Amino acid sequence: MDCSSYSTYCYRCDDFVVNDTKLGLVQKVREHLQNLENSAFAADRHRKRKLLENSSLNSKLLKVNGSTTAICATGLRNLGNTCFMNAILQSLSNIEQFCCYFKELPAVELRNGKTAGRRTYHTRSQGDNNVSLVEEFRKTLCALWQGSQTAFSPESLFYVVWKIMPSFRGYQQQDAHEFMRYLLDHLHLELQGGFNGISRSAILQENSALSASNKCCINGASTVVTAIFGGILQNEVNCLICGTESRKFDPFLDLSLDIPSQFRSKRSKNQENGPVCSLRDCLRSFTDLEELDETELYMCHKCKKKQKSTKKFWIQKLPKVLCLHLKRFHWTAYLRNKVDTYVEFPLRGLDMKCYLLEPENSGPESCLYDLAAVVVHHGSGVGSGHYTAYATHEGRWFHFNDSTVTLTDEDTVVKAKAYILFYVERQAKAGSDKL
Repeated sequence: MDCSSYSTYCYRCDDFVVNDTKLGLVQKVREHLQNLENSAFAADRHRKRKLLENSSLNSKLLKVNGSTTAICATGLRNLGNTCFMNAILQSLSNIEQFCCYFKELPAVELRNGKTAGRRTYHTRSQGDNNVSLVEEFRKTLCALWQGSQTAFSPESLFYVVWKIMPSFRGYQQQDAHEFMRYLLDHLHLELQGGFNGISRSAILQENSALSASNKCCINGASTVVTAIFGGILQNEVNCLICGTESRKFDPFLDLSLDIPSQFRSKRSKNQENGPVCSLRDCLRSFTDLEELDETELYMCHKCKKKQKSTKKFWIQKLPKVLCLHLKRFHWTAYLRNKVDTYVEFPLRGLDMKCYLLEPENSGPESCLYDLAAVVVHHGSGVGSGHYTAYATHEGRWFHFNDSTVTLTDEDTVVKAKAYILFYVERQAKAGSDKL
């Protein structure tokens, strides 16, 4: 039972339940917990918690230009192995254009007059017509960076995730990249169809400039998701027998990059057994000409059968926010291993021009990206370990570790073993350093 909301979780059903036993035992437990809250023990615990919060708030002060300034960043409480969600939410909250769009959406009241003011006990079996991922995502983003609390509990958003994303139900550790893709896909679909009485046209009017400039549509019409994260790949396949070339354009929201095999035994930046793997090495491996193996034979329309072929990716259109996922988890015969190699990445000036299909049509600054956020996985396996995030806000770097937010520096960020990198397109000239 959740001691704050008194929701009861059944491990056999893998669900929150609202039914009580014939003897009303669940309600008796709830009443007992409520009595404890009013007891001297609860009062003492409350006093200690207040002291801890005050101490935490005082520790979130720093000196800027000689004056003391409060860090307004807010952490996210861990609801039970939900660090994968917290790291992604903190990263997205620091992508200004994306975050501002949702925070400026009108609020939606999901509860009618009959249930207003009542404590609700969440259950996934209640149906999906009374939840909105967009609305709960908006509320969570609005709660961050207000400075009114040291940590925010995203339980309402988590319950919606349980309802619409069955694979994330329960309290086991999940993959942060997989969650990010599910989250962006479902936000995109909900924005396309409108939510809770707000028409899709009204939503798109909130940021019509984004939609007008975007040409990358995934699963239908454009939304803020595809306008900011959407890019286009050109996939070229050449038959090695007859030379027939096939071209296909594929939209993407992120790029998943392999860490080249020659670097996989190198674990830290300070090891002296060869060159350090860089993000350029991973991008080059992704875009280099590759001969497909026997299990991936290409069906040549001219030869009328499957033939050996080569494949090459070009980037036809770069997104406003370039999300790069380093493939650190690989399946073996029995388990999923982690590639713990350190990958060097730039904080500023990631130059993507050499990976473009038509680089001559790009301006000198349009291919440069600056780092906005990094998600890091600590541990040895995808089903275990812990996720944290680094992100920059108003020129300062922060480390987000669930409910704890600390100010950090660039030297610490560049030493992190990145799992997901968020790069924002540079809008104006700001230095000449490039990758």
